[in-house]
Amino acid sequence: MIVLGLTGSIGMGKSTVARMFAEAGVPVFDADAEVHRLQGPGGALVAAIEAEFPDTTGPEGVDRTMLGEAVFGDPAAFARLEALVHPAVAAARAAFLADNAAAPLVVLDVPLLFEAGGWQSVDKIAVVSAPAEVQRARVLARPGMTEARFDSIVARQMPDAEKRARADYVIPTGTSLEDTREHVASLIACLSAPGGG
Repeated sequence: MIVLGLTGSIGMGKSTVARMFAEAGVPVFDADAEVHRLQGPGGALVAAIEAEFPDTTGPEGVDRTMLGEAVFGDPAAFARLEALVHPAVAAARAAFLADNAAAPLVVLDVPLLFEAGGWQSVDKIAVVSAPAEVQRARVLARPGMTEARFDSIVARQMPDAEKRARADYVIPTGTSLEDTREHVASLIACLSAPGGG
């Protein structure tokens, strides 16, 4: 099995690329989706997050807006949140890898693959990348996003150029979906071949 770490900065199109891998039959572990599940109604992290950040949860689980406000601009609070979330996601990732042990290729879709050290536990790394102006336009079009919040998120992420330099593969998303899908198909073919990669 080849474990491909898929990453990219906010707004680069990583979720779209992950979906392309899944549609092609490659098992994909979506770290963000796992966080949503853990923080959703009845999620395993809800009580711990409420204890650490009072009044940030409700019947629907964690209120992401309230939690975001509780940690926004506070590195120490953000670190406390990560200390709760990362071990739970790591356990879910281990279960995913065990469940898909027979697959020739699996994808770990991890936004902070480099920043959180996850790059050390994958065989190959693919970075999803688009021009900075495309990234900014995509993110600022999201509901509730502001310039300040976008700048804060980008400041916590490794620069795109550095991610590309450290990657084994770069998947461009600044052109058409068809072009991106062709890149994904080529990469799957390369990695799935005997001795692939």
